[in-house]
Amino acid sequence: MTMEEVAGLGHLLVFAFLFCFSAFMVAPAMTDVTMAALCPGRDECSLAIYLTGLQQAVTGLGALVLTPVVGNLSDRYGRKALLALPATASIVPLGILAYGRTKGYFYAYYITKTLTAMVSEGTMVCLSLAYVADRVPETRRAAAFGVFSGVCSAGFVASTVAARFLPASSTFQVSAAAAVVTAVYMKAFLQETDGGASVSSSCSSDEETSRALCLPSSSSTSSEEASPRLPPLRKAPSLSEIAAILTSSSTFSRAAVVTFFQSLGEAGLLSTLLYFLKAKFHYSKNQYANLLLIIGITGSFSQLTVMPLLVPKLGEQKLLVIALIAGCGQAFLYSIAWSFWVPYLAASSVILSMLVTPCIRSIVSKKAGPFEQGMVQGCITGISSTASVISTLIFTPLTAWCLSEATPFYLKGFSLACAGFATLVAFATSISMHEAS
Repeated sequence: MTMEEVAGLGHLLVFAFLFCFSAFMVAPAMTDVTMAALCPGRDECSLAIYLTGLQQAVTGLGALVLTPVVGNLSDRYGRKALLALPATASIVPLGILAYGRTKGYFYAYYITKTLTAMVSEGTMVCLSLAYVADRVPETRRAAAFGVFSGVCSAGFVASTVAARFLPASSTFQVSAAAAVVTAVYMKAFLQETDGGASVSSSCSSDEETSRALCLPSSSSTSSEEASPRLPPLRKAPSLSEIAAILTSSSTFSRAAVVTFFQSLGEAGLLSTLLYFLKAKFHYSKNQYANLLLIIGITGSFSQLTVMPLLVPKLGEQKLLVIALIAGCGQAFLYSIAWSFWVPYLAASSVILSMLVTPCIRSIVSKKAGPFEQGMVQGCITGISSTASVISTLIFTPLTAWCLSEATPFYLKGFSLACAGFATLVAFATSISMHEAS
């Protein structure tokens, strides 16, 4: 990825950093805040686990429907116009906890967070990756996706450092203020791309022939603009049209399966881990912050440094296989943690496991034309959201059961091991995808 391309994405990278900084700052404190509001004085709380799972399920269902639609709309009306939606929607729930963290304020936060997360979490990544695809040629797109993910991880690191040293009340206030700054910065400085969305604004979005005339001619474009076209879509894609896209090639189909099972395992791991650590090792906010710092710093280094070095030598598909192996090992090591320091060791494996998402995103991006980047990234995000919903239905009761007194065997990390098996299925599928390519 050249310096000119990095400079061209400068404002987007700043926006991504600020967005992640504001969103993730509250993560280390949320477990303690949730349990203090719902089950004060206890280290195990089934109600907190079930409410967290319900929130993930509702958010995932909403993102499943909204993200492909928003991505498709960005192909027609521009990335910046649609990025305003997640940038502004994320402010409200943070403002509620900035004002108070009692039981009533928690439930108000819970409801607004559930609703706003449908349009803020998945669509921000989807639209930003489509923006990157508009600006960067195919040959350097994987590295560009890695840089974007690395900047997001850097925002995660900065927010975790801030949360580590700020009291809970100030943490939520700073997070809400940062969310406001993010929305203002995006509106003031981010420039619209000159790719599919901008070009298509001068074409008729209702006429297929008009749209075809607006595509660059193959005789005067580079190989990146000659990418295979996806099936034509209406303004609002239906589930059957999304299915047609995902089955239009074996690469899309296998990438969808890998995304589903990897997201199933990852969502199960994320929803289980903090409560597992609380129940088994009595982790506090600062210990959560330390663990998240290791994950964030290692992941940021990996995406900004390791991925640009390995992609030219190995390619996205081989690197995807290696990253999924690391993800499996990470989940299994968490599940058998015998001391408080073992999770810190397991967290270091994100130097490879963090590369799964940018690899998949790059693979599917190369199979889409310049006018379908928002749609195809939205489809992948929608699949990930579907997996999160199913993961909630599986791992929420499983985690509550494993951490309760009713379990017939002493293995509090059993649900984490199950998340590792889901990632193992994604790993097996990624091998067949490599062999089929």
